[in-house]
Amino acid sequence: MLTYETLKKKPKKLLALTGLARREFDELLPVFAKALTTAEEQAKPKPKKRKRAPGGGRKAGLRSAEDKLLFILVYTKTYTLQVVQGQLFGMSQSSANEWIHWLLPVLASALDTLGVMPEREGAQAAQHERRQGEAHDLIVDGVERRRQRPKDAQIQAIHYSGKKKGHFDKNVVVVNTGSQRVSFLSQTLPGSVHDKALADYVEIRFPKDATLRSDLGFQGYAPVVQAHLQPKKSRRTPS
Repeated sequence: MLTYETLKKKPKKLLALTGLARREFDELLPVFAKALTTAEEQAKPKPKKRKRAPGGGRKAGLRSAEDKLLFILVYTKTYTLQVVQGQLFGMSQSSANEWIHWLLPVLASALDTLGVMPEREGAQAAQHERRQGEAHDLIVDGVERRRQRPKDAQIQAIHYSGKKKGHFDKNVVVVNTGSQRVSFLSQTLPGSVHDKALADYVEIRFPKDATLRSDLGFQGYAPVVQAHLQPKKSRRTPS
C-alpha cells in the first residue's frame, strides 16, 4: 500500500507518481492541510447523540494529511481507474471514488492559494500572467490526451486526429519559459480541432509586452504581443 512515509525515501518514485519532488510536496503540504481542515469544518454535521463509544467504527483509509495529498496527487498525475487507485491505497473502489470527489476541491483550493492554478478564461489570461510578477516569455502549444475510442461513429470522427492516428481530447496551454508555470489551460475540445483553430476559439489575451513562442501548428496565429517567435518551414531542395 502506498504511503508518504515510505515513498518520501524514494524520490524518483515520488516524482514519477505525483509529478512533484519531495521539496515541492513538502511546500504544498501545509497549505493543503489548512484547506483540508477548512473543508472538514464546513462539512461537519450538527452534533447528535452518539451511538458508539468515541473511537469506535471503521477507521479511515487515509489517516494523515500527507497520505491524503499523496492519494489525490497520484490520481491527478496518473489518472488511474478507481479500482486501481483503491488497490494502490488499500481500499475499495467505492471508497476511492468518495475520496477522489472529496479531495479534488481541496487540492484545487490549496493550489489556488499558492497562486499556481492556471487561468481557464482566455479573456483573463493577460491579467492573470501580469499578477505573477515574472518576465512575460511564454510558450503556447496544443496538448493531446488519448481517449477511449467512442462507440458512436459521428463522435469517433470528431475526436479522431489524423496526425496522431487515434482518438484524442485536446487543450491549448500557455507556459512561462522561466518558471515553467502553466499560466493558461483552455477548455477541452475534440482531437480533430487544429491547434491554431483552438487558440482562436478560446481567444487568449496575452500581455502586450510578451514574447510568445509557438510551433508550426500555430502558423497564421496573430495575437497582440511584442514578439511572436516561430520556426520557418524548410524549403525542399530539388533532387
